[in-house]
Amino acid sequence: MTTSLAAASRARLALPATWPWWAQVLAVYALARGVSAGILLVVARAQEANLWTDAAPSYTAYVARMWDASWYEQIYASGYPDTLPVGADGAVQQNVWAFFPLFPALVRALDAVTGLGWDVLAPTVALVCGAGAALVIHRLVATAGAAAVARRPGLPLATVLLVSVFPSSPVLQVAYTESLALLLVAAALLLLARRRYGWAALVIVLLGLSRAVALPMAAVVVWHGVVRWRRGGLAAADAARLGALLVASLAAGLVWPWLCTVVTGVHQGYFRTQEAWRGGAEVVPFVPWVDVSRWLAGDAGPWLLVLVLLAAAALVLNPVAARLGPEMHAWSGAYLAYLVAAVQPGTSLVRFLLLAFPLAAVTAGWTRSRAWLGAVVVASVAGQAWWVWSLWRLVPPSGWPP
Repeated sequence: MTTSLAAASRARLALPATWPWWAQVLAVYALARGVSAGILLVVARAQEANLWTDAAPSYTAYVARMWDASWYEQIYASGYPDTLPVGADGAVQQNVWAFFPLFPALVRALDAVTGLGWDVLAPTVALVCGAGAALVIHRLVATAGAAAVARRPGLPLATVLLVSVFPSSPVLQVAYTESLALLLVAAALLLLARRRYGWAALVIVLLGLSRAVALPMAAVVVWHGVVRWRRGGLAAADAARLGALLVASLAAGLVWPWLCTVVTGVHQGYFRTQEAWRGGAEVVPFVPWVDVSRWLAGDAGPWLLVLVLLAAAALVLNPVAARLGPEMHAWSGAYLAYLVAAVQPGTSLVRFLLLAFPLAAVTAGWTRSRAWLGAVVVASVAGQAWWVWSLWRLVPPSGWPP
C-alpha cells in the first residue's frame, strides 16, 4: 500500500522502469487516447444524422466536425467576417468571433503544406498538442513541484495519468482548442518557474490567441513575484521584467475582444457575441452562478453554491497543493476563480476543468496507495464514457453542449 506512485503507475500500465521519463509519459498518453478513441468509435455507431455528420459517421468525421469543431472549421476555411450578424431584434447572433484564431491558423498552415484537409489535420494537431502538454506537465511537476515530488516520487507520471484519463479528456483528440491551451498554460507555468520571463511572455500572448484563459495568468505572475520578493531573491532588473510580463499577460487577455471591436466596428462586439451563446443574457461576473444554482435547487441553491465554492477553496489551499510550487498553486486558484467570474456554468464546465490540471497532482499526491490511484483512473474512464455518450453524442434536434 505504500509503494511509490511511480511504481504504481508503471505497474498498472505495464511500463518498463528502465524507459526514459518522456517514453513513459508518451506511453501513458497514447494508452489513454486509445481508450478514448475506442469510446468515441463505439458512440459514433449510435450517432444519429445531424447538422454536422451523417448517421454513424467515421471516426475522423466524428472528431473533426461535431459541435464547436464546426465553428473552427469555418474559421479555417473563411476567416472572420468584418461585420457581426444581427437578428430581427437587433441582437448580435452566434458567430465565429466567439472562437479564437490560433488553432485554426495552425491547421490551415499545415494544410497549405500537406493538403490533407481539416478532417485529418485538426484532430491530429489537437492530439499532438496534447502529447506536448503531457510532456510539459511532467517536467513542470518534477521541477516546480519538487517539494511535493520529494514526498511522492512518482507524482509527475501519476499527474500525467490522471490528466490523460480525465472525464473530458477525449477533447484532447477532437478539433477543439483544449489541448493547445493546456500545452501553452503548462509551458507558461514552467517558463515562469524557471524565470524565463521573455519566453513566458511569448507563450502567454499565444495563449491569449487560443482561448479566453490568459487573464488568470496575470494573477500567477503577481504571486510568483510576491513569493520571490518574500524569499529575498527579487532583484530590481527581475522586478522590471516581471512588470513587463504582467502587462503582457493583461494585454493577452484583452487583445481578442479589442480586435473584434476594431475589425467589426461594434463596441464590445466580442461580449455581444458571447451573449448570443447565453440566450441573450448580459455578460456579468458571478451572477450566472447564482442564477443557475437557484434554477437547479431553488432557494437552497445559493447556499449549496457556497458549499461547493468552499470545497474548491479547500482543495486549492490544502498543503499538497501548496507543495506544488507558487506557479501551479496560483494557477489552480486563479483559474477556478476566473471560471466563477467569467463563465456561465453548464455542461461545458467539465471540459473547462481540464485546464485546472494541477488539481490532478493534488489528487494523486494525497496517498501512495495503488488502490486509490486505480480507483480514480477507473472512475475517470467511466466519466469519459458518460461524457462522450451524454454530451458529445447529439440526439437531434438539440442537446447539451460538451
